[in-house]
Amino acid sequence: MKKSLFFTLGLLAILLTGAASVQAQRYAIVDTKYILDKMPDYKDAQKRLDQVSEMWQKEIDEKQGLLDKMYKDYEAEQVMLSDALKKKREDEIFVREKEVRELQRKRFGFEGDLFKKRQELVKPVQDKVYNAIQKIAVARQYDFILDKSEGITVIFADPKLDRSEDVLRELGVK
Repeated sequence: MKKSLFFTLGLLAILLTGAASVQAQRYAIVDTKYILDKMPDYKDAQKRLDQVSEMWQKEIDEKQGLLDKMYKDYEAEQVMLSDALKKKREDEIFVREKEVRELQRKRFGFEGDLFKKRQELVKPVQDKVYNAIQKIAVARQYDFILDKSEGITVIFADPKLDRSEDVLRELGVK
């Protein structure tokens, strides 16, 4: 009986200590996508990025159109061409095709021009948000802040913990 009582009291003490340590942690939740969508700077940067992206896509589409025309012309004239001319045209088509693929990779590939432009335009705005979140975390002594915008990090978030509006106020965005 004494062992059972000591075991129960020990277990109760461990549970109370664990509950106290969990309660001691202060945390908050923000939605960076919501915050960014409310920021005029971000909207402007995104608009400029979309314009540049559209311009680059038109450039690629034009080159692809010329390539398609070259290929159709080759297909139509193929039976009348000598072997040497066939080879020459095939080589020209191959070179143009390679140029189009290279341009696509350069503009839209991993760490391509679009990535660099996004870093130039959007990253400073994201850094402002991060700095505002960090400032709030330090001022209010939060142990950690979770971002619910991706949906992966947080399964459930109590709305009263959401500090997105506080971050917007810190940034001066209404």
